[in-house]
Amino acid sequence: MLSLSDIKTGKTITLAGEPYAVIFHQHSKISRAGAVLRTKLKNLRTGAILEKNFQGSDKIEEAEIGKSKAQYLYREGKNYFFMDNVSFEQFSLPKSVLGNLTNYLIDGTEVIILNYNNNPINIELPIKMEFRVAEAPPAIRGNTADGGTKQVMLETGIKVSTPLFIKEGDIIRINTETGEYAERAK
Repeated sequence: MLSLSDIKTGKTITLAGEPYAVIFHQHSKISRAGAVLRTKLKNLRTGAILEKNFQGSDKIEEAEIGKSKAQYLYREGKNYFFMDNVSFEQFSLPKSVLGNLTNYLIDGTEVIILNYNNNPINIELPIKMEFRVAEAPPAIRGNTADGGTKQVMLETGIKVSTPLFIKEGDIIRINTETGEYAERAK
C-alpha cells in the first residue's frame, strides 16, 4: 500500500481493479481537513483520463506493471498485432487502446509492452523514432514569413511541421511524445 507522499507523476496504481498511471499530481494541505492529493490518472487499458482526489487517510495499491520487449508485426482491421521477443507469442491490441501511438507504427518497430496480470494492456514507443518523408512541398526561396517551416507527410501518413530544407526521401527523427520534428537523421 502506498501513502499520499508516495504518489508521484509516472507511478502506477490500481483503482477499482484497473491499472492507472499518474500523469499529474498536486499535494495540498487544508487547515482542518488534512492533506489532499489532486491527481489526473490515465487508465492503462482504455486510455481514459480520470481526475481523482485522495484524502490523507486513503491507502492506494501500487499496480504491478511488467515490461517486455516486442515487435510490431501488422494491422488487421482495428487490431494491431505484436510478437513478444522472448516467447515469440503473438497478441493484438485494439486501436482504441493504442490511440495516437498507431501513427508511429511501422512493420518491425521495436516497442515495450506493458503487462498487467500477465496480460498485455498497452505499449510504449521509443522517445525518438526515424521516419522517411513520403511527400514534401518544394522550399521556395524567401518563403520564411511563417517561421521557415513546412508540412511534410511521413511514410505512416501523418503530417509534421519541419524546416524548409527537408526534402522528399529524407529520413527524419520525430519525438513520439509530442509528435514534433526533432532532427534530420545522419
